[in-house]
Amino acid sequence: MEKIKLAAVCTFGLEAVVKRELQDLGYDNLETDNGWVYFDAEVEDIAKTNINLRSAERIMLILGQFKALSFEELFNKTYELPWDEWISVDGKFTVKGKSVKSKLFSVPDCQSIVKKAVVKKLAEKYDVEWFSESGAEFTILVSIHKDIATISMDTTGSREGLFKRGYREKSTIAPLKETMAAALIQLSYWNKNRILLDPMCGSGTIPIEAALIGRNIAPGLNRSFASEGWKKVKPEYFKNAKIEARKKIDLDTDIKIYAYDISKKAIAIAKQNAIEAGVEDCIEFEARDINSFGKTPFDYGIMITNPPYGERIGSEDEIKEIHRTIGRIFGKNETWSNYIITSNEEFEKDYGKKADKKRKLFNGDVKVEYYQYFGKRPE
Repeated sequence: MEKIKLAAVCTFGLEAVVKRELQDLGYDNLETDNGWVYFDAEVEDIAKTNINLRSAERIMLILGQFKALSFEELFNKTYELPWDEWISVDGKFTVKGKSVKSKLFSVPDCQSIVKKAVVKKLAEKYDVEWFSESGAEFTILVSIHKDIATISMDTTGSREGLFKRGYREKSTIAPLKETMAAALIQLSYWNKNRILLDPMCGSGTIPIEAALIGRNIAPGLNRSFASEGWKKVKPEYFKNAKIEARKKIDLDTDIKIYAYDISKKAIAIAKQNAIEAGVEDCIEFEARDINSFGKTPFDYGIMITNPPYGERIGSEDEIKEIHRTIGRIFGKNETWSNYIITSNEEFEKDYGKKADKKRKLFNGDVKVEYYQYFGKRPE
């Protein structure tokens, strides 16, 4: 089988999570670089990784990497790549670009040069002068960093990254991406044999992603991908990958996840999303104010939540009070492990304790911290 190079693109700060996912899927010889995790693969792995990866945003096919100090060099080396092996004569393709610390700094010019090179190669290979562009879609990315150009194609789909699982038809204000929620869970102590609680669940993304992990339901089972229409990606690749993924689903483990929110509307949306995801039996939903707890409802729980913060909703005083409440209820029980994602730099002060570990992340364009408090593990 032909060897290719793929890259799983992720939010900056989650490279280690995606790398571990790839290792669990059987891949090795992995390289990470600023939100990209490169790995050697075969063509059918395009299907396998798109269907199974939880924390990556998209899977890119790496067609070439080379030094480019002039537009002529960029054109010639792009032209040499095997475009006709991937793009059909009726293929519809667009070119996106970015350039950092490079001599070729004009992104529109770089995009134009790459597109001209691809058109020339395809025109010569297919002996045509005009392309109908009525077939499969191809999104080409030219990324130049310190004069090294990486030419890749998006196998996932430019408009619908891997965070689009297909279950979240509705959402509440400022939802957390499914890929980010999955990463937060994988960075925690939670596993399918422990209880998980989200006291401010919103549209239910964290509890639903946890249930998908606990049931071992592949996140891409119920959606389509751009590369399904590519000439080199045979239909059976995606069909077989989905069959294998379904065989691994665990319907036997008794998973206990609790999802609460003060908003009855949010809980109704979360319930419907869980039904769409097929995990409603794993989650107990309830419209409940976090202040109603008084204390933790049981011992040795895992709490993961995405409370409102400044860029989202709520006044500064309201946000501080929520943080104090989280610390008062969940921080006092030494058996609990608590995980909170927020952009508020005063969180630890309000919570009442320094985090055991912090991780800088980005929720969309907002810089956030993932505060991690480790409790005692069950005996």
